[in-house]
Amino acid sequence: MARRLPSTPPALPGFSYVRALGSGGFADVFLYEQNMPRRQVAVKVMLSEVVNEQVRQMFQAEANLMAQLSTHPSILTVYQASVSADGRPYLVMELCSAGLSERYRREPVPVAEVLRIAIKIASAVETAHRAGVLHRDIKPSNILTTAYGHPVLSDFGIAATLSESERTESIGLSIPWSAPEVLMDETAGTVASEVWSVAATIYSLLAGRSPFEIPGGENKSVDLISRINRARPQPIGRPDVPPRLESILQRAMSKKPEQRPASVLELIRELQSVETELGVPQTQIEVAMDDWALATVADLEDRTRVRGIPSPKGAPERRRRRGRLAETTGDYRPVGTLQRPQSGSLERSLARSQPGGRTTWLAWTLVAASVLVIALGATAAFVLFRAASGDIPTVDTIQAEVSGRSVDFSWDDVGANGDSYRITTSDGGSSVQKGTTFTVDSNGRQVCITVTVLRDGRPGDVSPEKCAGS
Repeated sequence: MARRLPSTPPALPGFSYVRALGSGGFADVFLYEQNMPRRQVAVKVMLSEVVNEQVRQMFQAEANLMAQLSTHPSILTVYQASVSADGRPYLVMELCSAGLSERYRREPVPVAEVLRIAIKIASAVETAHRAGVLHRDIKPSNILTTAYGHPVLSDFGIAATLSESERTESIGLSIPWSAPEVLMDETAGTVASEVWSVAATIYSLLAGRSPFEIPGGENKSVDLISRINRARPQPIGRPDVPPRLESILQRAMSKKPEQRPASVLELIRELQSVETELGVPQTQIEVAMDDWALATVADLEDRTRVRGIPSPKGAPERRRRRGRLAETTGDYRPVGTLQRPQSGSLERSLARSQPGGRTTWLAWTLVAASVLVIALGATAAFVLFRAASGDIPTVDTIQAEVSGRSVDFSWDDVGANGDSYRITTSDGGSSVQKGTTFTVDSNGRQVCITVTVLRDGRPGDVSPEKCAGS
């Protein structure tokens, strides 16, 4: 099938066009070089012939959603969004590789690697669900890879909030990875349909083709829809794929939504148990928790790993907290949280226990012991807080060089693969990047920055502030 030529790249202030990267039904993606800070970026530009009010709203929704979610390490980072001089909306995004979408059809991807990718991408989907957002276009081509080999989920272009999904009349569909209830127009998308799409995507990475595609057979849209409705995927056909993994994926692609795992998180746990069976390190679940700082390192490990094969019954209860959800694998309570007695209550109760209301040496000993316990508890909470982030390095020194009306900051690369740096400027601005240089337009004034290492969504200690400029 012939593909259309990319549209004319727009002139964007602060960016220099390099070349075209790809084309889609609604937008083109171009490679640009950002002038400051200097880096290569991917710019997604809407086609002028499809830009109308509905498409403009979809594009704005994608920008807002990805901006809210892209702090997740497995969701593509969006740097900015705007409208070009010729009226086309555009997104400036982290430059990533789309090689995985070609590689899985060309060569077998190792099972352990597929499981690692699957758990990270599924963690991104689970995070979106907890924010009330459905992706609605989960498929291999929307899994990109960063320069550090980290998989990220992209293209929230037809995403919808959970509350809006039932009211959406029509969306674009990627048929091979769409659940039967979506294809039958029974729903525009649910958590259950996303579980189906995640499983279908994992299946594709293992099999080198979509689940209901028959090699050498008729695979037109009508054929795929018919097979998907019968819910009988083709065997993966790889001897190194454990039968239990194939069974997990088949259950997640059940025709009836109620027969699938209840959430993407439940599917992740089953994938982790397969990793354990294969004897490979378990991939951590990347889901933000608002109380991680009060947990011990061991607690954090337990809450992102599973032991052995999980049972469908008796699964750990999900505890709802204000704001975000926190996953537990047992009866979790923040360490160092003490029930403080009302002022004077202990002394009064001890005084009442003695004749005439007088406290003896035993009573005072108990008072002293209680004070010591409270002090030790507070110390433990502080130590545990430090332990939770102590494994993340800190940027110790930042260098600065004034160049005309700009300041070039740099620092040693203290992070590991997958780590990012969050730069906070003195005017309150914030940026996340992989590189170790950052340029600020000083406009003849003094500017200051701090740098924080981000690891799996967790921040380390903030660096000392560095200031430069006139």
